[in-house]
Amino acid sequence: MKFGIIGAGMIGHFHAKAITAMTGGELHSVFDLRGEAAEKLTAEYGGKPFSNIEDFLADPELQIVTIGTPSGAHLDPALAALNAGKHVICEKPLEITIERIDQLMEAAEKNGKTLSAVLNRRFHPGMDAFKKAADEGRFGKLTSASCYVKWFRDQAYYDSAGWRGTWALDGGGALMNQSVHTVDALVYLAGPIKSVQATTACLAHERIEVEDIVVATVEFENGALGVIECSTCTWSKDGHPARVQLAGTDGSVFLADESFEMWNFREEKPEDAEIKATLMKGQEAGLGANDPSAINFYQHQRNFEEVVQSIAEDRQCFTHAGEARKAVAVIRAIYESAQNGGKKVSM
Repeated sequence: MKFGIIGAGMIGHFHAKAITAMTGGELHSVFDLRGEAAEKLTAEYGGKPFSNIEDFLADPELQIVTIGTPSGAHLDPALAALNAGKHVICEKPLEITIERIDQLMEAAEKNGKTLSAVLNRRFHPGMDAFKKAADEGRFGKLTSASCYVKWFRDQAYYDSAGWRGTWALDGGGALMNQSVHTVDALVYLAGPIKSVQATTACLAHERIEVEDIVVATVEFENGALGVIECSTCTWSKDGHPARVQLAGTDGSVFLADESFEMWNFREEKPEDAEIKATLMKGQEAGLGANDPSAINFYQHQRNFEEVVQSIAEDRQCFTHAGEARKAVAVIRAIYESAQNGGKKVSM
């Protein structure tokens, strides 16, 4: 299928790399209001550059559009693409409010097109193994489910673009921007969240409207309790991995980025030996923990390939908008709690 990219910045480069490497897709075109940025991206990866979105979307050969604009600027280009009859794969978060996500979902249904989010951290062998264990009930009674993103962004990161650190275009701080994938993973593995209580602060940065640290306690529908802790003010030399930790009466698994710090179950299975031999954590630096450009693109590639396959098979894709909506709903509830003195907010 022929792909077009909206947004030729750093994320656009990730998308171009993934599209170039993937099976079942090719880079057809790139749109950016900065015409020179679109030209630079297509010069490196191929395709046709556009600086007019109407011309870009009017191309009858274009089938799928990926969106890499700032988080709070996903709605308009995604709506335009869906209404032009294109499938859409949109970066995280799908949008920064539930109301906007619902508007996009309505447009996708009306136009009979796929609306997918980039949930790339679901696409690696460690997550596949973790999800299988959770679905098989290997934890027994799940009692604890938490996630931690203790990352660092310097002041120059926020100063590098006017939209960074704003409610209008970033949608939040360390939680919405840097941690939405990890919150998604927590809900994906542990199930729906029933309620949250949270505190946020901005402790180490200037000239931003949003938090650089948040701590929330969460209660899951299945009764498990846990913590969501996220920051962009926790420095370390190599960067901390993003962690998701589940434990219950029969097992414990701690995932750090793409490998495990712990994989223990009361009842062992034959696959456990291979998991322990191939997927246990060494001393790798956290992926994107200190440098957002250090994130690899192969998970984007797998994400894009699954969407293309779902379209070919006329089925709902694995990362459809309804899935992406879940993490944003949790994040918005955490912000509501923090902005109201840490009151308990039910989902």
